[in-house]
Amino acid sequence: MTDSIYQFNAQNNKGETVELKDYQNKVMLIVNTASACGFTPQYKGLQSLYGEYQSQGLEVLAFPCNQFKQQEKGNNEEIQQFCDLTFNIKFPLFDKIDVNGDKAHPLFTFLKAQAPGILGSKSIKWNFTKFLVNKEGAVIQRYAPTTKPESIKADIEKLLA
Repeated sequence: MTDSIYQFNAQNNKGETVELKDYQNKVMLIVNTASACGFTPQYKGLQSLYGEYQSQGLEVLAFPCNQFKQQEKGNNEEIQQFCDLTFNIKFPLFDKIDVNGDKAHPLFTFLKAQAPGILGSKSIKWNFTKFLVNKEGAVIQRYAPTTKPESIKADIEKLLA
């Protein structure tokens, strides 16, 4: 299990510990998010994917992050309110975390090692970097912030089949 994400847990935005092994046999799209970013409208696309594929086994996990130009200043409650009011999201929101540096969440350290960026870069460059994980907990692909959620549909469908 050390080569799967099931070894990790994370705090949700209500302060509860969520074990990622609870998502076994699900396809996951894990995203670092922010409320005041040019890519923030991608929440709508993420919710659309979740609405369309959740019943088939897709989970979208959103991890707010304030490391990129302080574009996620709110606390967990404010972030949840913003997402609910602006995008009516139904997928899980987690505690605000760091994705780079010494305090990076271990899950994101693992994701970056499993799916490096362009030219083998390990760091996450911006908000809305996405990681697609298969039903066995293996990281399949990393997508740039500019990749719109709807353009990932075919990859998700392949993993759900």
